[in-house]
Amino acid sequence: MTQPQLALAFVSANTDDAQKAAARLSVLYGQERPENADIIVALGGDGFMLHTLRETMGSGKKIYGMNRGTIGFLMNEYREEGLRERITEAIAETVRPLEMTVTDMEGEVSKALAINEVSLLRQSYQAAKIRIAIDGKVRLDELICDGVMVATPAGSTAYNLSAHGPILPLDAPLLALTPVSPFRPRRWRGALLSNQATVDLTVLEPEKRPVNAVADHTEIKSVVSVRVHESHDMTATILFDASHSWNERILAEQFRY
Repeated sequence: MTQPQLALAFVSANTDDAQKAAARLSVLYGQERPENADIIVALGGDGFMLHTLRETMGSGKKIYGMNRGTIGFLMNEYREEGLRERITEAIAETVRPLEMTVTDMEGEVSKALAINEVSLLRQSYQAAKIRIAIDGKVRLDELICDGVMVATPAGSTAYNLSAHGPILPLDAPLLALTPVSPFRPRRWRGALLSNQATVDLTVLEPEKRPVNAVADHTEIKSVVSVRVHESHDMTATILFDASHSWNERILAEQFRY
């Protein structure tokens, strides 16, 4: 008895390359509505993959990306032939986002999810002053810096890497706490935390040294406190070609020079 073919939904970034690829692949493999598809194929770069993951978070849908953008660390190589076979053989990786809860200077509380990282960034020429507590215990009374971030394994190769943070395997039960241009303490380079940890970031002197909080692409201005922890119930699933798995990409990235 033959197995039914995978129903594919092609979604694309708003670029000529991505949209032309979606049109060609739809002709070759058919186009299902995303809510009815077995697999959603995302065409674009890493930014579009993050957008697709946020849109499908908690739905149980699996996302297979092909690079039609600029970076594509989260994407597979773009090839039109044998797509269903590649997807069938692909390796599934589960991603858990961070939950960010923010209180701003007006006392308003906001929440957002981040697949890559939650970052606090100075808003003006003045360096930020931030107190860091882990699971209710203050670990750093005062960090003077341009910013600080909590990054997931999926986000460890993004902004976190640019700030000289560690690269984490996708299945590592860890979060990276990484400063951005730390001034005091000058030698502090961050910490590795359990993915069960709750991070509380308190902005000191917020009127004089205003700070914005960012969860991936969601920005909240002039915050006074930020709580970050890994989501307990929201997940997303990314598919990687077996010949170029996430762990292989992580190893390759660490040996670049």
